[in-house]
Amino acid sequence: MGTGRGGDREGCGRLGLTGFVIGRRSAENLAEMVIGQSNTALPTGKLPINHLRALLADLPKHDPRLVIGPQVGEDAAVIDAGDRYLVVTTDPITFATDHIGRYAVHVNANDVSVLGARPLWFFVVLLLPEGSATAELAESIMADVRVACEELGVTVSGGHSEITPGLDRPIVIGQMLGEVAPSRLVRKSRIAVGDQILLTRGIAIEGTAILARERSAQLQGRIDADLLSRASRFLIEPGISVVTAALAAASVGGEVHAMHDPTEGGLATGLFELAAPAGLGLRVVREQIPVFPETAATCEVLALDPLRLIASGALLLAVAPTGTDAVMHAIQDVGVPVTAIGEVRPLNEGLTMIANGSAAPLVPPARDEIARAFESA
Repeated sequence: MGTGRGGDREGCGRLGLTGFVIGRRSAENLAEMVIGQSNTALPTGKLPINHLRALLADLPKHDPRLVIGPQVGEDAAVIDAGDRYLVVTTDPITFATDHIGRYAVHVNANDVSVLGARPLWFFVVLLLPEGSATAELAESIMADVRVACEELGVTVSGGHSEITPGLDRPIVIGQMLGEVAPSRLVRKSRIAVGDQILLTRGIAIEGTAILARERSAQLQGRIDADLLSRASRFLIEPGISVVTAALAAASVGGEVHAMHDPTEGGLATGLFELAAPAGLGLRVVREQIPVFPETAATCEVLALDPLRLIASGALLLAVAPTGTDAVMHAIQDVGVPVTAIGEVRPLNEGLTMIANGSAAPLVPPARDEIARAFESA
């Protein structure tokens, strides 16, 4: 979801590229702003950043064993369990309707693995629409959950299922737990100026798969049939899991300062979320960002920006300059392509995109491009 579920042991953490620490007074100001806008409908997708900050600013923190809690830019919590850290995340599948069990497993496993942890236990909540739910529907979703968990070596450990009024499609909510040795935890607060920004595979795998499956009627006859056929299989090939690449990178050691999987809001939001916990800026070069031809063709027909399209399946990394080659080799050795697309810069330089030699601010979108595609259909 990218809602930001991180924090720090010492108390309030820095949130976002503005570099300020939220205290009680600023939280009250943000809360007043949210209350003042309570009658305004929010756009589909993630909560706006300021609203999210207000919600997270003054949550209770009773247990000091919470190493990473609610914070913008973090998608998983970390709990000190003694000789190991327990890493926990939860995410729903709301845009896709096809193979949602597979989506649920992989997007949650990704959020665990980017902290250097191995996903181990999965819990699933299955909400089926009243009036149209069938036993076959439930069975097909759980079959996808089973296959995806088998691929990752994850144990399905519990959950909940029900027929729910008010839904027009099934909703799956997943929760993934994993563990990591404290010395191997990869946390974004370690990002430093000069770190190299790496991107695996390309963008936007998940968005391309969803659009090819859910909007095929709009795309047929407007893009090459072979491209559309390949795009419809993106969920499987190249797939939306980053677990193998993330664990390979983490095995190199302390050279990897941060990892993040760009999801809703695409690469633009993912870059913001990568830098947010450390309060730093980034500079990326547009021409170095790999975009799948299937994605480019789909986005061109639907007038969407591929940089702002939901992008599970790619992995962002911030790596110390001295370790860049070793980390890239480790990722390539497990069969995953990786490209250097930019570097970490000081906060005052902000988030910048260089395109055709010109620099411009890279602003996270208010909503994912896929929401716009679904609204205009």
